Amino acid sequence: MDLVTSAAAAFGDTPAILSPDRTLSFTDIDEQTAALAETLKAEGCDRGQVTALVMPNSTEMVLLLLALLRTGSIAAPLNYRFPPVRLQPMLDRLSPVTVIGPRRLTAPLSGHRKTDPHRLVDNSRVHANRHPVHRMDETGIPGISSPVTIIHTSSSSGSPKAALHSLGNHYHSALGSNSNIAFTPGDCWLLSLPLFHIGGYAILIRSLAGGGAIAVPPEEWTINDAIKALRVTHLSLVPTQLYRLVGDCSCHDALKQAKSILLGGSAIEPALLRQAAQLGFPVYLSYGSTEMSSQITTTTAPTTTVTAGRILPDRELSIAENGEILVKGPCLFQGYLSESGPVPATDEHGWFHTGDTGSLSPDGELLVTGRTDNMFISGGENIHPEEIERTLCHIDGIVRCLVVPVPDTEYGQRPAAFIETGPQAPDDQSILELARRKLGRFKTPVSLTRISSWHLLPGTEKIDRGWYRREVRKEK
Repeated sequence: MDLVTSAAAAFGDTPAILSPDRTLSFTDIDEQTAALAETLKAEGCDRGQVTALVMPNSTEMVLLLLALLRTGSIAAPLNYRFPPVRLQPMLDRLSPVTVIGPRRLTAPLSGHRKTDPHRLVDNSRVHANRHPVHRMDETGIPGISSPVTIIHTSSSSGSPKAALHSLGNHYHSALGSNSNIAFTPGDCWLLSLPLFHIGGYAILIRSLAGGGAIAVPPEEWTINDAIKALRVTHLSLVPTQLYRLVGDCSCHDALKQAKSILLGGSAIEPALLRQAAQLGFPVYLSYGSTEMSSQITTTTAPTTTVTAGRILPDRELSIAENGEILVKGPCLFQGYLSESGPVPATDEHGWFHTGDTGSLSPDGELLVTGRTDNMFISGGENIHPEEIERTLCHIDGIVRCLVVPVPDTEYGQRPAAFIETGPQAPDDQSILELARRKLGRFKTPVSLTRISSWHLLPGTEKIDRGWYRREVRKEK
């Protein structure tokens, strides 16, 4: 199944990749990735072999990932922001045939062959000029069930797992997404998430399936720069990115004109959603995971209330008796990678246990309430930090918060809160009193710590919950 050739046949000279210095059509990327695929095969990137990429988003990286899709090699884009001490063991487990990336990022890594991306692209152009690729060798093109990527989870525990996806996983994910938020010729989706993240990679397949273009800003640009300079209609954001955009008035007109701002990655504070809605931003809320190849549920229209939306096509979702969200369907990954191959991660009925908790409304709207592994016991009662966090974030002036357990002699553990506040926030005593009215005394935090910046998981926009758990234990 050659998605690139199919897209070229369907969309031809329609723009596929937009950057400040060039525009490539679907016909262009068909020709360029065909030549690049031949060059990659000469480097040993054959069917079933793992090819690692350690590099920031760029037009070259998009072309390399699409070319690898045509060789049958399994692309493993890694978080280039990780220090070498974290990247090295990840590479050792993957045993790639080569590591593609600029020397500044790959030089500290040992034990693996390294390839410069610019050399690959330049060589493919020279080869194409001398030996035009009129027809791809289809022996390497993956089938619908063939593995094509290894994408690591952005686990809040800080220990990412290697998830193996098939071509079909990504394709069904794209079809379901495009059926809810149309992405067609004339549209342009900003590559605002890294390609080592499932939310970034998914944009590539949505483009091939729907005919919309991908806007690829230079590495040194901020999202704000890209929104002002490139005429984007679609964006994928995490809440931290939206928060920054809400505070930048120079981006507001462009964002009002967008068709869709797809927001996921972590829980959104109601106050932030209200601000975005008041500014006229078309925010769609989504719940997804690496294991389900990106989106699972999404709102059917821009929303002003916190809900994860409805189940998209080609997904199934169920709520277990303990409240855990279970999922399955053709988007579900093939398993976590181990030394002996992919290890299935489903129960005997084929359900994947997400570790998230939630509920479904009578009309099928999903509300995600928390994580099973965040829950702690206080005086014999189950405490869900996310419930307390939602209550605190409804208080005017609280921008963001995090609740973790702190050791307590009498109760075993009690909730402690870290909060980021704006200028209109009440004093600590007033906040605790408001929380007590909503939550009761037992769930009200025993302490409030005001902070101006958050400790994040390396290379992500996710708060490192484990770091704060350790901090409060140190203080005790």
